Amino acid sequence: MTMSRALDRAEPVLDAVSADVGAVMSPPNAAFFRQPLAPILTAVGVTILVVLAISFARTNGLVAALWGAGGLAMAVWLRGGRGLTYDLGFGVLVVTGVLAGEFLVGNGPALSIMFMAMNLLEIVLAVVLARRFLPGLSVNSVEGLARFLAICAVAPLPSAVLSALALDAMVGADMLDGFRIWWCGHALGFAVIGAFGLALQRRHLLIVRQPGRLVEGATLLGLIGSACYAIFSHLSLPYGFLLMPLLLMMAVRFRVSGIAAALVLVTVMAIGGTMAGHGPYHSFSAENRALLAQLLVLLGYMPILMVAALLEERDRLAERARAGRERAERASAAKSRLLANVAHEIKSPVGGIIGIGELWAGGQLGATSPDQVEMAQMLVKTARQVETLAHDLLDVARAESGAVKVELRPTDVAGLLEDVRRALILKPEAKGLSIEVLVEGDALIAQADSQRLAQVIGNLAGNAVKYGASGGRVLLKTAWADHRVRIEVIDFGPGLSLEKQAQLFEPFNRLGLERSAIEGHGIGLALAKRLTELQGGEIGVVSAPGEGATFWVELAAA
Repeated sequence: MTMSRALDRAEPVLDAVSADVGAVMSPPNAAFFRQPLAPILTAVGVTILVVLAISFARTNGLVAALWGAGGLAMAVWLRGGRGLTYDLGFGVLVVTGVLAGEFLVGNGPALSIMFMAMNLLEIVLAVVLARRFLPGLSVNSVEGLARFLAICAVAPLPSAVLSALALDAMVGADMLDGFRIWWCGHALGFAVIGAFGLALQRRHLLIVRQPGRLVEGATLLGLIGSACYAIFSHLSLPYGFLLMPLLLMMAVRFRVSGIAAALVLVTVMAIGGTMAGHGPYHSFSAENRALLAQLLVLLGYMPILMVAALLEERDRLAERARAGRERAERASAAKSRLLANVAHEIKSPVGGIIGIGELWAGGQLGATSPDQVEMAQMLVKTARQVETLAHDLLDVARAESGAVKVELRPTDVAGLLEDVRRALILKPEAKGLSIEVLVEGDALIAQADSQRLAQVIGNLAGNAVKYGASGGRVLLKTAWADHRVRIEVIDFGPGLSLEKQAQLFEPFNRLGLERSAIEGHGIGLALAKRLTELQGGEIGVVSAPGEGATFWVELAAA
């Protein structure tokens, strides 16, 4: 009890010393002896895998073609915790497990200690590299899986070199064979079993609550196991082509965790059967059989992990996009409600101001001087601008919330343009401008809401008068365009750059003219775009600096 308390008091200091800057997994308690079951079971599993690997997958009597003990130890080590106390305790159990397995299969003390040291070296190296270079210890993304596979390839290299040198010195084993079999077998064990251990999450265990998915997964694993048996057992049937579509189906249906589980099964059966003298490589020597089986799994089947990671990453991106779209829709709805409330709150007091201003200007509130009349008229003019803004805000809010209803019916576009022209020439800013209507074609009847279409064209024409007045002319034109009715509002002013054209239909964007003498609030074009779309039409602009601007609307013909 005293030792345990002392360890607890010292643990923050030990954690600070051993913390790795790249690690992000940190369980609530990192002390090794608080949760001993998983590490102890891992040590037992390591012992069993060592015995199985040496008993059934040896090549030259010493090096195994598949070494799963390292992958198991690495995965549990990474997921179990961190901290100096934890790492030392786990390392001791890994050493115990490997040594127990080596002694059980009959290796002498020197070989057992050498193999134990090499195994511990590569496991520790894999853990350190994963903590440093594998963010979140996740293999469920393309980048994460690529980093993990690179770690699996690098971690066994020093042990492979040192073990090959040691075996050459101790028993005269071929160095090249020892190195390549060790590296391939241990890298494969890290990649297959480690990937499964890191990919498996608590949510995957919920499959037991979904009988359909559980049956589907079990069926796929059964088919994969059956295909492996047919290929790599004494049957040695030439059905290797069957595995690829089954593995792809597992990747598509169950993503990284599913294909990782399937690869564990395939790897064990492929290498085990090959080393027993079965399968497509049975005619080769033991060393060559081992190498060919390893390469088959590494190069033939392991890349499907990347396909699964790509699909899983696509799923996450789609989910983020869906969540982002929902947030944007909620924000847009809140903005629309705010605009509607503001517009309603503005309309009532502004109406009162307009009424008082008109009474004042008309002398109905008492005698007024010419200056007072002018001030009253300016008050009414400004209030009407605010009232127009309130109406536009309300229309924008209604349009974005879907509350604007349009009644599509045959609409005489030529007559509507003439009505817009007559209303436009009455505006003070249109004084001195030539405003014309040009009709090219007969029976230009559009399927539209006449009131909303007049609002759209009125907004476009009003902008043409305000921003293109320097051209001295505004043209309202309509013609046929591929069985649709096209309306153009053309000014001959300064024109627009491509950058400004891209921002035209954004609400409250006046393209830098906020401080100019031209009045406006920057929502007319956004409203025109929305109203056009509600009528099933399209809107756009064609312009270039110094060449004026042509705003166009296309609608279905009636």
